[in-house]
Amino acid sequence: MQCIFVNNKPIYLTTTVEKETDFKNFLLKDADINVVIKTLGKKKINSVRLIGHAEDKLLKAFKKKLPNVIAGGGKVYNDKGEILFIYRNDKWDLPKGKAEKKESIEDTAIREVEEETGVKNLEIVEKLPITYHIYKRNGKHKLKITHWYKMTSDFNGKLYPQLNEGITKVEWLNEKQAQEALENSYANIKLLF
Repeated sequence: MQCIFVNNKPIYLTTTVEKETDFKNFLLKDADINVVIKTLGKKKINSVRLIGHAEDKLLKAFKKKLPNVIAGGGKVYNDKGEILFIYRNDKWDLPKGKAEKKESIEDTAIREVEEETGVKNLEIVEKLPITYHIYKRNGKHKLKITHWYKMTSDFNGKLYPQLNEGITKVEWLNEKQAQEALENSYANIKLLF
C-alpha cells in the first residue's frame, strides 16, 4: 500500500475496500484531489484511501492528478554515527531539495545536502525509500517525490544553515537526540528511520 502525506495525514493508494471508520474511501479514477485534501483536513478523519483496480498502476494514476516536483535528499552519517538534521519551519527535517534540469537525482541529493548544511565529502552508500507528500505553493497543490539516499561524510567543519531556505539550524544528532527530533518532524521523514 503506497502512502502520500498531506501535512502528517496519509492518503493510502490501495485496491482493498474497507468499511469507513476514521477514514474516507474515494475511487482513485474519479477523485478530485482538492476534495480529498479538504476531507483530510477534518478532525474526525485520520486518513483517506484512494481505491483502484491494479496495485501496480495506483501510483502512476495518482501522479497524473497533480504537478510533480522531483527532489533528492540525504540521511547523512558522520564517522561518529551521528545523523545530519536541519531545523526549518519549527520542525526537524533532513536536507533535500528540487532537482535541476539535466541533473541526476544522486547529484541533486548531494548538491542539496551541501547547499543546505555546508557538509562536504558526501558519499552515497545506498538508496532509501522514496517519499511522497503534497504541499501548496502559490495557491496550487503539488506532489513532491523525494528520492532519499543514505550517505556518509568525514566532514568535521562548521555547519552552515541555508538561511534563504528558512533553515535556522544544522546539527549532527546522536541516536537518542535523533529519536527526540523525530517527535517534532514529519511523518514522511519518520519512514526513513
